[in-house]
Amino acid sequence: MGESSLEEASSVEAMVLSGLVGRAAAAGKLGLWSGLGAVWVVWVALPTLAQTPVPLKPTSPPDLPLRPLSPAPTGDFDAYRLGPGDSIFVGVQRFPDLSFPATLDIQGNVVVPLAGTANLAGLTLDQARDRLFSLYNQYVVNPDVSLILTAQRPVEVTVVGEVPRPGLYPLQAPQLSVALLTAGGSTTLADLRMVQVDRSLKDGSRLSQTVDLFTPLVQGDPIPQVQLQDGDVITVPRLTPEDVGSYDRDLVATSTLARPEITVRVLNRAAGARGGEARFGAINLPNGSRFLDALAVAGVNPDVAAYHRIAVLRFNPETGSADTLMVDATAAVNGDLSQNVPLQENDILVVDRNLMARVSYALNTFTQPFRDVLGFLLFFDSLTNSAESLFRP
Repeated sequence: MGESSLEEASSVEAMVLSGLVGRAAAAGKLGLWSGLGAVWVVWVALPTLAQTPVPLKPTSPPDLPLRPLSPAPTGDFDAYRLGPGDSIFVGVQRFPDLSFPATLDIQGNVVVPLAGTANLAGLTLDQARDRLFSLYNQYVVNPDVSLILTAQRPVEVTVVGEVPRPGLYPLQAPQLSVALLTAGGSTTLADLRMVQVDRSLKDGSRLSQTVDLFTPLVQGDPIPQVQLQDGDVITVPRLTPEDVGSYDRDLVATSTLARPEITVRVLNRAAGARGGEARFGAINLPNGSRFLDALAVAGVNPDVAAYHRIAVLRFNPETGSADTLMVDATAAVNGDLSQNVPLQENDILVVDRNLMARVSYALNTFTQPFRDVLGFLLFFDSLTNSAESLFRP
């Protein structure tokens, strides 16, 4: 080969031409030596690529058609789709100069060596790898391209239903369990067997998945770590009355999926040394706490309180009224677990037999049903004035 041929081989056009020669050698159109010569030219020409200002306008030869994008299976909820802010690493085996890390810009573009700008927004990882393969396949014979998601973009999801604080939340760790805890955890009325995740795709279609978070708790299995994407809507449904018997709300209350604390109100006649002082207030307890835990935090005096007859008032959302549970605290202290009942959010403990008779009369004569839990709590507040007048010397 003469000097002019060597100079031409060092140019970008010669590199592209050598790539075509390599294709012909790979296809059996040239001998083994031609193929080795083409590989040598490619390796020599690559370092000079960044220094040449000559525009590159490659064409794809007809003997090696471009690989089509792999379609994501219909309804494939777990297929992650790239978007602005995602960080990836693209590796091309035997060609380190073609490997690169990148972060998708606001339009979802990345800068690809040799090929320029490529848009990967809305593609699955397999589809993005196929697109990069098609670009590199114009320069390198059948390149071995790999793509890894190195950092997922922050997402914003909406959590609605039976959670204390429904709303829109940004998540650094985009997982279903994290989304529930960010919204305050599930309430005692939640049915974790039917958590719904809805997703809108870029093409206008929608995907939906129902996740059972309750069965793994019962069986002691790991909680499903559903990977969320930007714009997902998580709906936590309410437990229906017919499913209450088959659902262990106490188990859920002690899990990490429930709200960490509950608020319980106490109307305590036995607050003073002689039980002559009435105190009213709210106490916060860890979720899953029981009746005796509330008595201890409230400071109920067992010497003057009617321990054998303490009422737990609980709002019933199905009937819109207050249910009354009569609890024997003495039996609970002696180890009777049936009397040490688990507490729920907004439960009201009423201590002292005389006060209990007055409250029972008020509940029996209060015929108008409660509209919601707020009305139930306002009724509790109305008992404060009557109780204070009752116990005033």
